[in-house]
Amino acid sequence: MSDFKFKQFEVAQDKSAMKIGTDSVLLGSWSDLENSRSILDIGCGTGLICLMAAQRNPSSLIKGIELEVNAFKQATENCKKSNWSNKISIIHSSLQSFNSSSKFDLIISNPPFFSGSTESEDSERNLARNTHTLPFKYLIEKSKALLDKNGKFIVIIPFDSKTKFCDLANNNNLFLNKICFIKGNISSPIKRIMMEFSFAKSELIKEELTIEVDRHQYTKEYISLCKDFYLKM
Repeated sequence: MSDFKFKQFEVAQDKSAMKIGTDSVLLGSWSDLENSRSILDIGCGTGLICLMAAQRNPSSLIKGIELEVNAFKQATENCKKSNWSNKISIIHSSLQSFNSSSKFDLIISNPPFFSGSTESEDSERNLARNTHTLPFKYLIEKSKALLDKNGKFIVIIPFDSKTKFCDLANNNNLFLNKICFIKGNISSPIKRIMMEFSFAKSELIKEELTIEVDRHQYTKEYISLCKDFYLKM
């Protein structure tokens, strides 16, 4: 598979089990990076979100952790050839094994969320996609431990996982501050949500985003959100 070209960087994805998808682009575009001097991307895949964060906030120091070895190598290569190679470090590690001497202002993740019933014959793809490698409970508990007291924890997950995820977050004193409901098109149901949590309770901000009006005809809101990255926007 050929490299994916964005406006300010390119991402090779031939070695990574999980290819570039809309979810990661949405998350990297929507997340609030203000005052985020240190950023952690959990399960960074090809390194896409790390690169998007570096483009949006060049003063940040960004770490990506990736368990799958080929994805780790590819993310390392992608970030090294970018304009922000001195701002991004990629670490080959599970979240369970990862430790840091300092806390992060922003933790961001497009985590695996499929159950074992959806597994394919590709073991690397299963590793990237299935919750048994990184259960929501552990993702939240570990993120809590790594997050600065004034930091933000941001994820994109299926809509039908919202209640479970929010309950687990609340049990760890992480409170939902902002949520975006995502629809593929005007008539489709909500399939994804992006959520921002912090240790501080605040009035919940609710947003909705529809990606397409028709096939390959994107809404103004989606274009506005992603135009700094996609070449044809």
